Amino acid sequence: MLVFAAVVLFIGAVFNVIAWPRFFQRVAKDTRARDAAGRPTTFWRVHFVLLLIALAIAAASVLAGILLLV
Repeated sequence: MLVFAAVVLFIGAVFNVIAWPRFFQRVAKDTRARDAAGRPTTFWRVHFVLLLIALAIAAASVLAGILLLV
């Protein structure tokens, strides 16, 4: 059962690492991401924070999965 839990954590981590950066690339290209002066908007900043949170969760999931297997 612990191996199954570790595998689920690893799969979730891989998903976050693959999906979120690609999603953020689309956000960065969106017209709502920059104002007229070229500065990042709230739209960009919110999605950047979501990206950081997703990557932190991925890192925590990998660590938890490793700890389950040890």
